[in-house]
Amino acid sequence: MTSTDMRTEAEDSGPSGYAAARLRLLQGEAQSGPPRRTALAELTDDWLTGLFDAGSEALRGVSLVAVGGYGRGELSPRSDLDLLLLHDGSDSGAVAALADRIWYPVWDLGLALDHSVRTPAEARKTASEDLKVQLGLLDARHIAGDLGLTAGLRTTVLADWRNQAPKRLPELQELCAERAERQGELQYLLEPDLKEARGGLRDATALRAVAASWLADAPREGLTDARRRLLDVRDALHLTTGRATDRLALQEQDQVAAELGLLDADTLLRQVYEAARVVSYASDVTWREVGRVLRSRAVRPRLRAMLGGGAKPAAERSPLAEGVVEQDGEVVLARAARPERDPVLPLRAAAAAAQSGLPLSLHAVRRMAAAARPLPTPWPAEAREQLVTLLGSGRPTIEVWEALEAEGLITRLLPDWERVRCRPQRNAVHIWTVDRHLIETAVRASELARRVGRPDLLLVASLLHDIGKGWPGDHSVAGEIIARDVAARIGFDRTDVAVLATLVRHHLLLIDTATRRDLEDPATVRSVAEAVGSQGTLELLHALTEADALATGPAAWSSWRGSLVTDLVKRVAAVLAGDAPEEPEAAAPTAEQERLAIESFRTGGPVLSLRAQTEPVDSETASASVSEDPEPLGVELLIAVPDQPGVLPAVAGVLAMHRLTVRTAGLRALDLPDGVEGSVLLLDWRVAAEYGSLPQAARLRADLVRALDGSLDIAGRLAERDAAYPRRRGTIAPPARVTVAPAASRHATVIEVRAHDAPGLLHRIGRAFEEANVRVRSMHVSTLGSNAVDAFYLTGAKGSPLPGEEAASVARGLEEMLRG
Repeated sequence: MTSTDMRTEAEDSGPSGYAAARLRLLQGEAQSGPPRRTALAELTDDWLTGLFDAGSEALRGVSLVAVGGYGRGELSPRSDLDLLLLHDGSDSGAVAALADRIWYPVWDLGLALDHSVRTPAEARKTASEDLKVQLGLLDARHIAGDLGLTAGLRTTVLADWRNQAPKRLPELQELCAERAERQGELQYLLEPDLKEARGGLRDATALRAVAASWLADAPREGLTDARRRLLDVRDALHLTTGRATDRLALQEQDQVAAELGLLDADTLLRQVYEAARVVSYASDVTWREVGRVLRSRAVRPRLRAMLGGGAKPAAERSPLAEGVVEQDGEVVLARAARPERDPVLPLRAAAAAAQSGLPLSLHAVRRMAAAARPLPTPWPAEAREQLVTLLGSGRPTIEVWEALEAEGLITRLLPDWERVRCRPQRNAVHIWTVDRHLIETAVRASELARRVGRPDLLLVASLLHDIGKGWPGDHSVAGEIIARDVAARIGFDRTDVAVLATLVRHHLLLIDTATRRDLEDPATVRSVAEAVGSQGTLELLHALTEADALATGPAAWSSWRGSLVTDLVKRVAAVLAGDAPEEPEAAAPTAEQERLAIESFRTGGPVLSLRAQTEPVDSETASASVSEDPEPLGVELLIAVPDQPGVLPAVAGVLAMHRLTVRTAGLRALDLPDGVEGSVLLLDWRVAAEYGSLPQAARLRADLVRALDGSLDIAGRLAERDAAYPRRRGTIAPPARVTVAPAASRHATVIEVRAHDAPGLLHRIGRAFEEANVRVRSMHVSTLGSNAVDAFYLTGAKGSPLPGEEAASVARGLEEMLRG
């Protein structure tokens, strides 16, 4: 059945006919995207026209008007119908009756309706008082009735909007900024609101309103396609969920992708991000132009008065670099610039803009994109230096980089950038897409540049450290290959290329080792030293590690993590300097630890202490990017207990029962004073309450005693609590992964666990080790967002590392248990 047949059926059969025709249109596969939205709007127009005509035979001076999204013909499957019943005020009673005849059938079909009944004067007055009403009226479209009445309102509203633009546009800009602050940026969110987030459909509508003011206009290239893509995704979201929602939730992304014929949810998000980036960039350029025009209008009368009413003075142009000048608060090309003869000009202009903290002119970027010659391979030294200058300019680098990327200049300079552009990162720790994370890392690295001897290598490594994401396999391994190629292409010599490749290959080495390995073990330190190779590379890797973590998100870095990395770097530096680490001696216990150990041995049971813990930043090693205020790490929990089986699962289970989150955890054995046989296990943990206050130490100790003697059923208690609280709807966590770290220690077998952080996780792991009859010599527990990343140093009953087959068997068993 064609769209014309559907409209005829809707007109002939009333509401039921419209409902049936609407359903066939939405379920049909022949139409999608703009044609389906247009057909749905036309079908709805015809139905509403029938309702209007049936109730207005004797009425004159009345019209039915579509406004907002319906006025633009952008009807998604679950869109509201935005309607205005416009009348001349001659017969308000009859108009009210007509309104009922139209509104009630709409409601009866379960369609959302945003309606109003006004005279042109009332509509005009309401628009002057409410910006959102005025924006809706800018898209007013006649449906039925008195066409002259609708046309008169449109003309008046548009005239008012253009006359009031100097006042209303700043108000609209503020409204957009407030919405962005609440909803975030569409191009980076894992569960974005397609309409309200910055770069979404609301911003695209705001750009139409700016264009209607005749004060400024948005860059049109790509904007129509970006808006269409966002609308297509919203259509698919409505169809798959059956709800009028604009939020693209994680659990619905695969279905939406399938509805659109896309490969997977990542492909869907990438398309959404690309569209949002076009809208966001157009918004930035447009609002900057609005500000420039409004400032010019405010200054011009005064200048003309000073000049005696003469001609408009030429804008001042200040040189910034060869071929690059500043004009009207933007960086533009000099009149003598010849981008077709100067391949370095894009990088030179970008570096000048970032250094001066000014935006690149849209016209300048487009001119360079259209005319600039490709750089030779390898790049000339000036091009490489300008790239480093751009990367080292701090926060202004981001806006300039986005301007180059919007016109395709970045992928022209660095073709490998295409794979990471707009690539989502499905990890709660990361707050940016891959490409934005790389630029954020360079910005952070610029703050650390004075800590290293080769800041140019630090900045380029920051830009490339995750360039392998999007390729199969380990992104660090793939990234090393890409980094070698890119570094050689942009003109670094063979030695520098090798350093950059090492930095990319091992950019996670320091943070992983510091938080998951025993730094007292010489094998740990030697393995890092062998991978790094030199003091200079170690210095660069230390700064890159911090910049990478700071650019990842709040959960990825803290003064505690920083102190662990710094400790590891000092130990590795000593090895590289020729000071081979000696076999570690047991660290002397603190006075508090010794007191607890003696008390535990004396009583034969657990002894513990709780105290608030803060860790100040080390002023000698901290960078300016880390706050100097003490950082709260929760509460320090010290437990001493006679060495016996089952300590780890018992302690972890008791903490889980009391809803205490373990932030960090350490375990080691303390030998008792000479002449005393036996040892005491010391657990030094940082914990925090999930909510409410911390339990009393006496209560924790009492439960721990019961857990150790077997009278407290921890597993049963935790299972009862989980059953009483149904899991929230959301994405399914990826399965746990357990691996044996090869050659990580000569004294123990290291098993690494990566799993979703859930209450009782550490208790379950401890029980698995007990059942496997292995002992935990030490452990290093850390949490990144919702992910637990834990390393356990295990020995057999005689205190030696586990044989290879036994270690693999323990790892398999633990993984099966965690996945079960």
